[in-house]
Amino acid sequence: MTDYRTEQKDISITHDETAAFAALAIADLKQAAASVLDEYKNFVALKVNDHCVRLAVMQGEFRWHHHPNSDECFLVLEGELEIDLADGQTFRLSPGEAFTIPAGVVHRTRSRKRAVNLCFEHRGAYTDVVFDDQ
Repeated sequence: MTDYRTEQKDISITHDETAAFAALAIADLKQAAASVLDEYKNFVALKVNDHCVRLAVMQGEFRWHHHPNSDECFLVLEGELEIDLADGQTFRLSPGEAFTIPAGVVHRTRSRKRAVNLCFEHRGAYTDVVFDDQ
């Protein structure tokens, strides 16, 4: 699947919807994040019922978008993650801080330096994304 990070015509594949860690296995998220050398990588680490836990490593900004049918909850593990809302508000999250974006809210994530976060969302949230910068 394509993950349109900064360019509308970017067709690079940056993640896989298959969970990186199986059920009944220890998920070493710290090691998984440390192994990412790309400026942006987003992948499903774990699946839980009809939701998933994504691990995202990023430096830069993701496009403005919203998910009509899914809330997103971000939990920062490393670095600082900035979440911009279309109404002009910006929230800066540090390690250990979490922030929930309700379904339908236009937003983007960005990081000036490498940041690692977990995103808890419905499994279909990635495929129902609507980009708002077209």
